[in-house]
Formats: sequence, structure tokens, C-alpha cells
Amino acid sequence: LAGTTITGANVTGNLTDAAVGAQIVAHDNVLYRLSAPTGKQAAAPSGAWPTQTFTRGQRDLYFNDEPIVVQWIPAAHTDGDSIVFFRKADVIAAGDIFSTTRYPVIDVDRGGSVEGLLNGLNRLLELAVPKHEEEGGTYIVPSHGRISDEFDVLEYRDMVSIVRDRVQAAITKGQTLAQVKSGRLTRDYDDRYGAADGEVFVESIYRSLTKK
Repeated sequence: LAGTTITGANVTGNLTDAAVGAQIVAHDNVLYRLSAPTGKQAAAPSGAWPTQTFTRGQRDLYFNDEPIVVQWIPAAHTDGDSIVFFRKADVIAAGDIFSTTRYPVIDVDRGGSVEGLLNGLNRLLELAVPKHEEEGGTYIVPSHGRISDEFDVLEYRDMVSIVRDRVQAAITKGQTLAQVKSGRLTRDYDDRYGAADGEVFVESIYRSLTKK
């Protein structure tokens, strides 16, 4: 329940618990994943559930004299990912579709897919505007790692595309998951993102591409 909900008029004064905890805006799928039907055990305590949800492509907000756009990225890391674009500040919070320290985590069992992940990275590239010689410009905040710019996302997108294509080629040849994993298809990126995580990444791509 960190943070404070800020509202107009005297709502938080009239309702004593209205200001307890910051509002959490998320796609409706996030609420579905974290909560549970009556009588079932929820995946997270109610204080961690979204307080506002949306079901279509995006939710528009205006806060602190700035327009903020929350865009849903379907079937990426999971089926509930969103990126948050602070238009005045020219900053994008990328969430779990982008990291500078590890391979992407694609949770296939919770609606994630490699194609959705690539769509999300391409959306970041569409929104970001670089400064001179691709340095600076729109700031992009990853789930893990340092503040980045458009070129960092471009490198990451290209890495995901290359590994996806390698896995797809192996699948086309009829290779099993064990054979694909033994092929070390991320070997030229493992020094940067980690060999163990690379094996998990390859498995998630394989499962995503072969999922019926």
C-alpha cells in the first residue's frame, strides 16, 4: 500500500481510507491473474491488485500537468503487459518487455509469446525519438538495468529477432526442444545476458512458436 492516491475536491478527506496506497492502473488481465473467484485462493493480496483497469488498447490519464498514455502490449511477457508513455517528460516505462541486464522472460503459460514481445519492442521504437547520431532523446526505463534510449531498444529487439529466427529454423528442421537447447543458439549474447538465462529464453521461444 505504498504511495498516496491524489484526487480532486475532498474525496480523500471524506473517505478516510481513499488516500491509502497509490492507485494502480493496469490492463484487466492483470486483475484477472492476481485475483480469484469467490472461495478460491488469490495469487496476490488484495492490496497489490489494480485499482483501475482498462480492457482495450490504452488508458489515457492527465496528472501533474502532463498527459500519460498507458498502452497494453498483448501477449508479450504475459497477457497483461503495458508500457507507460509520459509525453511531456518524453519518458517511457517499458516494464518487463525490455531489460539491459538479462534475456526477456516470456511466460507462455500466462499468455506470453515471442511475437507479442517483438511487437512491444517495435512499439517502443515507434514512440521513441532519438537525438543527434542516435544518442539521447526519449528516455526508456527498463524493468532491470540502466536508463536507455532508442538505440538500446533497437539492439535488444534485433537480438530477440535473431534468436527467434534461429529457433524457428531448428523447429523447421524437426529438432526437439532438447536438441534446440543443446545447440546454444544464444552463445554470442550469453556474455552479456547470461548463459543460464539464455537456455530458459530459448525454451520459452520454442514453446511459444510450437504452441497450438
